[in-house]
Amino acid sequence: MASSEITLEAVPSVSDIPAEEWDACANPRRDPNSIERLDTLSSVVLPGASCIALESNYNPFVSHAFFSAVEKSGSATARTGWGPRHLLAKINGRIAGIAPCYLKSHSQGEYVFDRGWADAYERAGGRYYPKLQVSVPFTPATGPRLLIRDGVDTDLIGTALASGLVALCDASNASSVHVTFAREAEQKFLAEHEFLERTDQQFHWHNQGYGSFDDFLATMNSRHRKAVKRERRDALAAGITIHPLSGSDITEDAWDAFFEFYMETGSRKWGRPYLTRSFFSLIGESMAEDVLLVMAKRDGRWIAGAINFIGSDTLFGRNWGAIEHHPFLHFEVCYYQAIDFAIQRRLKTVEAGAQGEHKIARGYLPQTTYSAHYIADPGLRHAIAEYLQRERVYVAEAAQELTEAGPFRKTDDA
Repeated sequence: MASSEITLEAVPSVSDIPAEEWDACANPRRDPNSIERLDTLSSVVLPGASCIALESNYNPFVSHAFFSAVEKSGSATARTGWGPRHLLAKINGRIAGIAPCYLKSHSQGEYVFDRGWADAYERAGGRYYPKLQVSVPFTPATGPRLLIRDGVDTDLIGTALASGLVALCDASNASSVHVTFAREAEQKFLAEHEFLERTDQQFHWHNQGYGSFDDFLATMNSRHRKAVKRERRDALAAGITIHPLSGSDITEDAWDAFFEFYMETGSRKWGRPYLTRSFFSLIGESMAEDVLLVMAKRDGRWIAGAINFIGSDTLFGRNWGAIEHHPFLHFEVCYYQAIDFAIQRRLKTVEAGAQGEHKIARGYLPQTTYSAHYIADPGLRHAIAEYLQRERVYVAEAAQELTEAGPFRKTDDA
């Protein structure tokens, strides 16, 4: 290792990192004919497998374009309690790994809830905020959190990032580091570096090679199959039409309408929606081909919509909103249209966002999600570790019960 020096640096904006450098770490390519090897890193090229498996699947949420949009739009900034502290690991001065990180003054917009930890710590005289959050802002979608360039020793860079996060926690006078919606392998890796393991669940739809929505319905039991057909029919009963938009089909007028839906629904659910209007224009400029905007129209005007992001094998459902409320329209726009799209595109999975056991009846089954947490205070760490041990057992048992109660026909093959 004498010829290669690893250095760590925290930068205050994604704009300080060249897009091509970020994306080379965030979505590394596995095709050996397209891999950009780092000649200067020859001493750390990985000869075999590692603990943190690289993925060939494109994930739009970890792209430079997405982080740029949330920061440039004013959605994730120090003013909103999301102060960027992106951690870079460099070898011989060149970026080899990134942990997208924010210094936070609250626990909003994360979807992995730690407010109980904060309240307990502050009642005991501690100071929980600021804390460090390694995540995609406002996005409860699983994806890589230790972004490591292909062609380097992933364990070496992963260890540097893990230790760097702990050091950054100390330097920032933060109480903790939270790596949320990580891949399972990353959670296990971080557990070897003083991080605690936490699990939760979402509800995902899995494509079993269906040729059509009717093929999917055929796998359901009679009661649920009839219910889904009725919901799809009744959702459009008031003369509503559905319009899936992507790429250049998404106009600023469509974004205006969707933002109105987002603000109306977000204000009722959260009190203060997180994303600004300019965020949607920015992703429309830089990520339009990665976006599926499902819009509903009645009497010539947009009345509801849902935004999805398109990965190489997953459709990620995100925000929904409406200014008119019709029976089952939410299910049609958010869940059934997503399934239709995934079947047409031959995508493997639809991730429909956080929470919602009502999704089970629509064919979305429990899926474990993973996070890792470094807690600086030994006393708080011990208490949280005991809590998480009990919580993991509950999450596993609940997932099994909910899966068994799913809407699918019970057959020997199933």
